[in-house]
Amino acid sequence: MNTNLRNKLLILLTLANIWTIPHSFAQQIPLVYNAENTGASFSKPAFPPFDQLEAINPLTDPFAWSDGSGRSEKFEDWAHRRAEIGEEIQHYEIGPKPGRPDTISANFSGDTLTVTITVKGKQLILSSPIILPEGEGPFPAIIGIGRPSVSLPPDIFSSRNIAQITFNFQQVMAWEQKRGNEPINRLYPELAYMGAYGAWSWGISRLIDGLELVADKLPVDLKHLAVTGCSFAGKMALYAGAFDERIALTIAQESGGGGAAAWRVSETLGKVETLGRTSHVWFMEELFRFAQNVEKLPFDHHELMAMIAPRALLCLGNPDYEWLADESGFVSCKAAKRVWDTFGISDRFGYSIVAGHPHCQLPDCQRHEVEAFVEKFLLGNTAVDTNIETHPYTGVDFSRWTAWWGNGNPEFPANKQ
Repeated sequence: MNTNLRNKLLILLTLANIWTIPHSFAQQIPLVYNAENTGASFSKPAFPPFDQLEAINPLTDPFAWSDGSGRSEKFEDWAHRRAEIGEEIQHYEIGPKPGRPDTISANFSGDTLTVTITVKGKQLILSSPIILPEGEGPFPAIIGIGRPSVSLPPDIFSSRNIAQITFNFQQVMAWEQKRGNEPINRLYPELAYMGAYGAWSWGISRLIDGLELVADKLPVDLKHLAVTGCSFAGKMALYAGAFDERIALTIAQESGGGGAAAWRVSETLGKVETLGRTSHVWFMEELFRFAQNVEKLPFDHHELMAMIAPRALLCLGNPDYEWLADESGFVSCKAAKRVWDTFGISDRFGYSIVAGHPHCQLPDCQRHEVEAFVEKFLLGNTAVDTNIETHPYTGVDFSRWTAWWGNGNPEFPANKQ
């Protein structure tokens, strides 16, 4: 073999190895976990008081350690980093999400799962109707907030032999909570200050505990669980997916401010759901110290979404409704996607922002996008394409919000002359 030919072959082999490394590495990254919080053993970061928080005007860097010691884009560090983000969200925004209680039991009878949670002699009962496909299973399942598949067409799931489970959120906390007087407050009276999204995500986790406890009677595939909701329940789906790693797929529909939209970006828009305009009872009252100072939040909601990585997330938007701040949601999704991209698993995160339909009604043009995520992440059909980025914001400069990541200087880039 002549030298030129040998060199060409060596170059081709080298390039082949470079191209295959990310793919093989991505195959090793889990699609779901068997624990609610794999980062529970990490120590909590420091929580500076409000007047000592650094002002960061662009979007915060999801790869930067909370203590300012640097950043890491290594996947092996992500469990630690996402745990830091989760602690910050609980401390500054929604309040503590309690862990699994020592005393919890479950029963499946007829078509209803009943979960009984006991803390210090006080009880809370979750009752969830379940629509099971015919056959033996085990069946993948979707947890719908308020009703079986919420605003998504139920035949997307029934036609694919996917079980549908209802989470009755008011059994944990009402839509407009009266602080200290909700069912969860019987168990945790010391957490009367908690926001509804801390309480509701706790309830979904306890529902999943119940599914685990009756696994011998209820044929649900615990490795293929999804959660979905729309509007305020779209926010709830995001928090549930972020704070429970047993959820393989999160579908958040039209979640608006406090959901996919970033607080910082929403401040630059019109009459949208900003931090100062959102419902106080959904969050801790202390969050509203940031209403005029959102740049002092040590996180933003692209990081709430990023907590779902490396698991699958699909965000759906509707720009016909200004209140939803979908331009902010677009910028936030572009920022969050950087996390999945960095780990070589871009196909596990998608977003679709489409006009021309009523609020919380899935248009035909988004149906195939939902079906693709369901096929791949609940049924294991890897042939479908989930690289979905549908939006109308071609003129929006999203990159200015994240241009500082990695350079240590949290400033917007200078305007081009």
